[in-house]
Amino acid sequence: MSALPFPLAEAPDALALERGRKLFAGPVDFLKGVVAMDGLPPADRPEVCFAGRSNVGKSTLINALTGRKALARASNTPGRTQEVNYFTLGEAAYLVDLPGYGYAEAPVAVVQKWQALLKQYLQGRATLRRAFVLIDTRHGIKAVDEEILSLLDGAAVTFQAVMTKADKVKAADRDKVLSQVRTALAKHPAAYPEIVLTSAEKGDGIATLRAIVAGIA
Repeated sequence: MSALPFPLAEAPDALALERGRKLFAGPVDFLKGVVAMDGLPPADRPEVCFAGRSNVGKSTLINALTGRKALARASNTPGRTQEVNYFTLGEAAYLVDLPGYGYAEAPVAVVQKWQALLKQYLQGRATLRRAFVLIDTRHGIKAVDEEILSLLDGAAVTFQAVMTKADKVKAADRDKVLSQVRTALAKHPAAYPEIVLTSAEKGDGIATLRAIVAGIA
């Protein structure tokens, strides 16, 4: 085990990897897009959500996890995801793609509406087991991320940092960013004590993240 605070998640054992593979190899379907709390599906199974600032790569990561190229809508335009999008992992769990926070090319009133929904969801969904907060490895944790991390602290929702686009950063620069991320996470009591390093393009960390989700579900 690494002595570093918030070490990178270790490779799961063979059994955990197989559970993750089977979960995501099974039926994965878009259920609905929700624009208000009363539209949420029944709270009848555990769920995990993916949060991150606009254009951090949430939809791309979800597509990589599920092995479906267009399950979640990916776009180079920040702020495209404007709903709480629910996907079913068979009958086992819900996977939830949250609206991107921070900069978005949308009217201010629209941004405020979907970010209010984001906060209501995080504070009020009893079956939410973990939030995966996506952090761009090129940039680290920014002020806009701190806002959502503090919200998760207040809602007592365990969150785990998932670094995206790791292949875009040289090893030395990546280590500097990881140091910054670890320092920032140490301030948040709801932070899960492991970081997952991923590249949707290269496939790095995808099997590990599948195994983590399967363990929660």
